[in-house]
Amino acid sequence: MSSPSHARRKLLKLGLASAVLAAPAAAFASTGLNVRPRRVVFDNLHTGEKLNAVYWEQGKYVPDALHAVNHVLRDFRNGEVHPIAPKLLDLLDLLSARVETNKPFQVISGYRSPKTNAKLHAKSGGVATKSLHMQGMAIDIRLADVDLEKLRNAALGMAVGGVGYYPASDFVHVDIGRVRRW
Repeated sequence: MSSPSHARRKLLKLGLASAVLAAPAAAFASTGLNVRPRRVVFDNLHTGEKLNAVYWEQGKYVPDALHAVNHVLRDFRNGEVHPIAPKLLDLLDLLSARVETNKPFQVISGYRSPKTNAKLHAKSGGVATKSLHMQGMAIDIRLADVDLEKLRNAALGMAVGGVGYYPASDFVHVDIGRVRRW
């Protein structure tokens, strides 16, 4: 029979392992416990470009893959490219695992230049003046094989950042800002 202190240590280890496994990718990316390669698969609906890339492997982000992501998620209205936050990719990697798909994220909007954002804001009050799209920290997406409500619920369940639900426009917004929903 094990001692009470041994049992307590075992329980603490189990609790720690559970907490780490339940944490979002952004939180456990640096723990060393997550060693599987991370991948993003995109279908940019405005440009027709597709990308299937391993962007993180062997404990670090892959510069060429990040560069390709930046290009595919550029502001399609003016061609401006901006770095996409790797933690946003981590969120998407975890989200695709949560909804159990390997289909591409259909991209409605990735990076938005300040000029584009200002034009969109002038047309619609639904576009934030300080949108995280302008910082490469937000993306509007859908998945062909996942119900939009299920996608939204999975994103909300991760409690990683902002989640916006736009059923009339057929997309979900996710970002790595503060946790909020609309």
